[in-house]
Amino acid sequence: MSGFARARHLVSGAAALASVLWLTANSRAAEPVDVELVLAVDVSLSMSPDELEIQRHGYAAALTHDDVLQAIGEGAHGKIAVTYVEWAGATWQQVVVPWTVIANRADAERLAAQLSAHPPASARRTSISGALEFASDLFAESGFQGVKRVIDISGDGPNNQGAPVDITRDAVIKQGITVNGLPLMTRGGFSSAYDVNNLDRYYSDCVIGGPGSFMIPVNDWTQFPEAIRRKLVLELAGPASPQRAAEEAAHPPLVLAQDIPVTDCLVGEKMWRDRSWMYNSR
Repeated sequence: MSGFARARHLVSGAAALASVLWLTANSRAAEPVDVELVLAVDVSLSMSPDELEIQRHGYAAALTHDDVLQAIGEGAHGKIAVTYVEWAGATWQQVVVPWTVIANRADAERLAAQLSAHPPASARRTSISGALEFASDLFAESGFQGVKRVIDISGDGPNNQGAPVDITRDAVIKQGITVNGLPLMTRGGFSSAYDVNNLDRYYSDCVIGGPGSFMIPVNDWTQFPEAIRRKLVLELAGPASPQRAAEEAAHPPLVLAQDIPVTDCLVGEKMWRDRSWMYNSR
């Protein structure tokens, strides 16, 4: 074999090895799941420590609920990937539980234990847009390939920091990500200076979007665990699932995203600007 042929053979072998390694790495980075789900939870200072604990316990209870595990098990792959994120201001987001597979009760209970391991933190301001941007970036590093990608965002007030929420929402759903909402209309935190009336409509018009998007309002903290359970079932059960049909029939109506926004999506920013002299910490 000539020196040129030998060199060409070595180059070809190296290229083939690189191709195999690339395919191997990408196959590892694309484990199929039915849903990639980001649970993005508001921990702004408008929420009391008791309310923050209710949120953590509510998600832990819902993820280990028989109905949720049934919805997961009936999927084509029988598993989902979940990450739990807490957020407040435009630059304050914290991954509490990194991407984790749930395929059975043991998986769900391990995730629930992680949620209970440390007390929730809290921080100033409310940036739904920052949370959406952060959550959407997490999909690129998930290591999974979901049939659906969903951001499930909960919060007790409008966006008052960062980019406009509706513009950010639109950019996120263009990536094929669905945004569902859980507006907390509880009025039970430290301050109500920046509360808005009809937060559910604000979420409907300005926050949620994408195929099949919906939101479920919470009007009292006693409703929270059931709202989370129901929301997860609706997100995880397939559209033709009898379980989903039963859930929708038992708790109508399901509030869907509006085609034509009528809410001022900058209401939170305007309230913060107009009342900033109060130095409220929300």
